[in-house]
Amino acid sequence: MKIFKTKSNLIHYLSLYGQKKSIGFVPTMGALHSGHLALVEASKADCDLTVASIYVNPTQFNNANDFKKYPKTLNYDLEKLQKLDCDIVYAPLNNDLYNEEEKAKNFDFGTLSINMEGKFRPGHFNGMATVIEKFFNIINPTKAYFGEKDLQQLQIVKMLVIQMQSQIKIVGIPTIREKNGLAKSSRNKLLSNNGRKKASLIFNCLNYCRVNKRQGIHKLKEYIQHRFKEEDINLEYCEIINSKNMLPIKRWREKNENAICIAAKVEEVRLIDNIIL
Repeated sequence: MKIFKTKSNLIHYLSLYGQKKSIGFVPTMGALHSGHLALVEASKADCDLTVASIYVNPTQFNNANDFKKYPKTLNYDLEKLQKLDCDIVYAPLNNDLYNEEEKAKNFDFGTLSINMEGKFRPGHFNGMATVIEKFFNIINPTKAYFGEKDLQQLQIVKMLVIQMQSQIKIVGIPTIREKNGLAKSSRNKLLSNNGRKKASLIFNCLNYCRVNKRQGIHKLKEYIQHRFKEEDINLEYCEIINSKNMLPIKRWREKNENAICIAAKVEEVRLIDNIIL
């Protein structure tokens, strides 16, 4: 496994491989868990060369305290990637990606970015897309892998590729979960054992909706809101949406075109999850 700290060295190394090698790219912010590793494994199965990035991107945090608290475990992460035989890790410092005083670009992703995370984390998607565009231009991957847990992000990255007029294929990988159903997340490390138990309500509600889809959208939203109030958990939003445009729906669409998305805070740790129906 080769580790690069600068884009110039990485670009030079990748140039030696020529155009015939397929490159898979897995962007991460570190604090790796089995969800991230599933992305790396998918890339290794599909592509000749796999590049993983480890970079906590400051421009996608609208909360400075959230950025400060975000777990940073580089040595531990490198060990995990080494065990998977990941080919390349790109772990840059800020000044390798951003010029001094550089801010996030302003993108127009239409309806994809106005709801849910776009509403509750203003500027987040501009920051995320800014750094992903930089990574794509540096690495020029054949395929890039993203988790379906961040469904809105996944759809926005697909739109970004279209706007870049790029041929990069974006691959969504199903959410990896803990035994109690909690979606794997780097933020889970900030929860106590009791917090993890409480947070299982998120998946329990999503699963209830999957089993009881016939009850209809309005009743399912009411059920989720009631359960969170009953458990005294701060429900930031619960939206039942068209998974193609990320807008709320009143009637079910075709199979796999509907998604139920939840964001909640447990012990002040913000968690998101979804289920596609």
